[in-house]
Amino acid sequence: MIAFHFRSALAFAALPAMAIVAPAAAQSAKRGLAIAQKNCASCHAITRTDKSRMRNALPLRQLSARYRLEQLEEAFAEGVMVTHKDQPMPAFEMTPASIADLLAYIRSISPRR
Repeated sequence: MIAFHFRSALAFAALPAMAIVAPAAAQSAKRGLAIAQKNCASCHAITRTDKSRMRNALPLRQLSARYRLEQLEEAFAEGVMVTHKDQPMPAFEMTPASIADLLAYIRSISPRR
């Protein structure tokens, strides 16, 4: 019986920390959506349901199924150099914070495994 109360106390103690983390993650994903709208939406689908404007451009929601997000973090930091059928992906610079925000957004729209 004592162990049950101890676990309950630990669970309640963690609630304030989770309340702080969840809004921070949501704010990061919201900033990531703005980045995707500005830099990706001209070719890629950027929501859970839309279609890519460019046929060969992978929807952002499918990136985590094809790549580990850690690999994308590196690629974004180095500058992604991709060509979609003779059309290069536009270059844009990303800071570590903007990369984290974009990846938070991609995680938020990716199908759960």
